[in-house]
Amino acid sequence: MEKQQGQFYLFGQRRFLPFFATQFLGALNDNLFKNALLVIVVSGGVSATASDANFLTNLAAGLFILPYFLFSTTAGQLADKYDKAWLIKRIKFAEILIMLVGCYALLTKNVGMMMGVLFALGAQSAFFGPIKYAIIPQHLATHELMSGNAQVGMGTFVSILLGTLLGAWLVSYDQGTLLVGMLAMLVAVAGWLSSCQIPPAPADSGEIVLSFNPFTETLRNFRFAREDMSVFYCIVSISWFWLFGGSFLTQVPNFAVTVLQGHPTLISVLLGAFIVGVAIGSVLCAKLSKGQVEPGLIPIGAIGLTLFSTDIFFSSNAYQLANPAALDVLPLQFFTLTSALRVFFDLTAIGLFGGIFIVPLYALVQSRTASNKRARVLAANNVLNALFMVAGAAVGIVCLSVIQMSIPLFFLTVSLANLVFLCLLLWRVPEFKTRFLTWRIQ
Repeated sequence: MEKQQGQFYLFGQRRFLPFFATQFLGALNDNLFKNALLVIVVSGGVSATASDANFLTNLAAGLFILPYFLFSTTAGQLADKYDKAWLIKRIKFAEILIMLVGCYALLTKNVGMMMGVLFALGAQSAFFGPIKYAIIPQHLATHELMSGNAQVGMGTFVSILLGTLLGAWLVSYDQGTLLVGMLAMLVAVAGWLSSCQIPPAPADSGEIVLSFNPFTETLRNFRFAREDMSVFYCIVSISWFWLFGGSFLTQVPNFAVTVLQGHPTLISVLLGAFIVGVAIGSVLCAKLSKGQVEPGLIPIGAIGLTLFSTDIFFSSNAYQLANPAALDVLPLQFFTLTSALRVFFDLTAIGLFGGIFIVPLYALVQSRTASNKRARVLAANNVLNALFMVAGAAVGIVCLSVIQMSIPLFFLTVSLANLVFLCLLLWRVPEFKTRFLTWRIQ
């Protein structure tokens, strides 16, 4: 086995660094534009009423996720049929054209055009998704998969945080739309230039006949995934994580303002805690695995998610009881209040154990799927991810708006659901439990 030269030695390799930069900049641009658009909408920049803003906000979320249902299967076929590096170059060049239109839409505050650009960015991400994880095993050795996936996961979540903060911050300036547009163009060009440095990644299945029927091809891709049931349950588990994590991320703004009585600036601090936690957990996962694709880490991640998402119910209730007069709490003031550090630590730990949970799942899918079907299996994963995220949003609406749960009680409900999911997962894939016990004893 080739000796690793430190946690981040892959960043010195051309077979990894250009790809990492490309995917980092792509996620940054998606979130930069999306959050700038949302701030424009909710601040009244393009709509006159709160109901209009709510409609446009939900429409934006739907338009970004819809392409994953429409195009993931085609993307998987293309990635298994053609050289992945060749495809990435063309996808990233398309991003430049999309952002040219996006710049014009931002400057003119044309909401219809902005929504169209958001849909196009979602489509571009849907085409990039299967390639993103299918190319890693072609350029990395098996013992490097955990490190590679950990660093990609870390980069993705850091770019999400950075794009979210920059989009909201820049657009608040007088010439904010111009600044966002210029930065988006710069990021798109940089992403294309980095993609040009990715080494070739030829396909193993050039004989694939392309089909553009998303329904029949999605079913075919799920049949591929079910050829190895451990791969199938890894995909289900990845999708569950996006439902679980999405349930927390979606509620953090209201949680910060209505439960913690925080100033809106506290929202970014708490979102940052969760996302940085995921990034740290991803990197820690690579270290704990010692260069192996280690299924034993999956139960550790799931147990941590349950423990700390349960504790945030108790810590937030303790915070409310200890600080009844808290109002419009600024971030620095927040950290001086009773139980505030516990709430912050809970959110960070939820992200950290989420990183430990998700990285080995992706590595297992990559290592146990035949190379000539890998991208199509990952396309099935993307479709299921999107379905679970939509289901998570629906569950949140039912629990918080229909049943009218408090947000802490909703967090506790999601935590208990995660415990049930873990029990089912260990039952259906005994290997995860066996490897957990073996790894823990070592």
